[in-house]
Amino acid sequence: MKTILIPTDFSKNALHALQYAQELFKCDRAEFYLMHAFADEVYGGFLNKPVEERESTEKQIRKEVTQKLEDLLESVIGVPPNPMHKWHTVAAFDSLVDGVNDFVNQKNIDLVVMGTKGETSDHKTTFGSYTVQLFKYVSCPVLAIPADCVYQQPKVILFPTDYMLPYKRRELKLLGDLAGHFKSQVHCLYISDFDVMSHRQEDNRLFIKETLSKAYLSFKRTSVKNKGEAIMEYIKANKVGMLTMVNSRHSFFEDMLYRSTIDELGLKVKIPFLVMQNLYR
Repeated sequence: MKTILIPTDFSKNALHALQYAQELFKCDRAEFYLMHAFADEVYGGFLNKPVEERESTEKQIRKEVTQKLEDLLESVIGVPPNPMHKWHTVAAFDSLVDGVNDFVNQKNIDLVVMGTKGETSDHKTTFGSYTVQLFKYVSCPVLAIPADCVYQQPKVILFPTDYMLPYKRRELKLLGDLAGHFKSQVHCLYISDFDVMSHRQEDNRLFIKETLSKAYLSFKRTSVKNKGEAIMEYIKANKVGMLTMVNSRHSFFEDMLYRSTIDELGLKVKIPFLVMQNLYR
């Protein structure tokens, strides 16, 4: 059974991500945790208030958040509910990133699914600041769902990689399970001017091939250019339904993330974006 965490700020985008997750895993046995982190709502206007007043505020907001989560859950589980799915609500007195990461470790969560932007995000970019923080700091895969993304089975999944990382089996297994379930093609895109790879790259390429045995796997190469542009061109030319990358130190994704290429990419990406973490769990 997969364990899936869905953070929500009760925005339309968060609701859309929740509904997308329901569709994506509708034929899988899955346990969903619907979370709202509310520490900012407590501390925002009460930093200088007495402890007793903050505690009273926390208690009141927790009660309100718990009710809103229950109301949201009742509105989305369906009648009758999907018998393959179990649901829980979590009102977390914490920041979003810390609350999500602590819960991921506590429950050994397989996947976090969230909207790309929250209620207060800048409308000029697809990826809000909280989404990027979860990409960078949460210790499990994060699937970000753009607001205008219409659900469809991901028949083509793009996996840009430089083959420099010895990927972790659990992370690749999640991708392999998704691809196997939908009989998807996984296109591993190598952005380089050279066909010849190092022994290290060949070993990592072979590991990907063995681990993604359930997928229809193909290996592609394109010449060096702006990475964001290369990815967007490939998505458009091949009708890609999901983009996935791996986040790790000195990785292809980290290079994009810290050079703000992700912001350029975010202006155009209209498909689900799965960011996997190269961590032992």
